[in-house]
Amino acid sequence: MKYDAEVKISLKKGMLNPEAATIQRALALLKYQVEETQTIKIIKFTMEGDGEELVRQKVDEMCQRLLCNPVIHNYEIGINPEE
Repeated sequence: MKYDAEVKISLKKGMLNPEAATIQRALALLKYQVEETQTIKIIKFTMEGDGEELVRQKVDEMCQRLLCNPVIHNYEIGINPEE
C-alpha cells in the first residue's frame, strides 16, 4: 500500500533562527506587529509500506539519519494512506 508522508521540521526553542528574525523585522517595517515568528520546513513524499505504523517508523528513521538534526530540531510526522 502507498502512503503520503509529511514531515514538519522546526528549530527547538532557544535555537537562533535568523530567517524568522529577518521576517519579523521586515513585518515590523511594514507596520505589522507580530509577537513571535517561526519558520518550518515541510517535506512531503510518497512511499510504499506494510502498514501505517511501519511507514511511520521508517520515516522517523529517515528524520534521525538525514532529514533533520535531532539535537537542534523538532519534527512532526504525518502519515496518510494514499487515495
